[in-house]
Amino acid sequence: MKIEKREREGVTILAVEGKITIGKGDVALRDAVHEAVGGGAGKILIDLGRVQTIDSSGVGELVSAFTTVRNRGGRLKLLNLPAKVNDILQITQLITVFETFDNESEAIASF
Repeated sequence: MKIEKREREGVTILAVEGKITIGKGDVALRDAVHEAVGGGAGKILIDLGRVQTIDSSGVGELVSAFTTVRNRGGRLKLLNLPAKVNDILQITQLITVFETFDNESEAIASF
């Protein structure tokens, strides 16, 4: 799994590519979020558009990232949910926890 970090209009965007699964994927996501928050990021947008699959560990890591950012006074939102990820968030009702967007500009403006 790869995570590309970039900044746009004061928002840290973490573009995830690959699988967010137990082992490397969930740890990489956790590390990227902690690094962003540690670097002072308060507005984080996770772009999941190139995620192929996510398991329960990956979903747990998204929730953990949300909690970590919120506990530090920041906000975390999701962008470009693939159908599989959207389905899992719907089934688990976590879709009500996360703000999700299909358009990067709209997501950034929402902060």
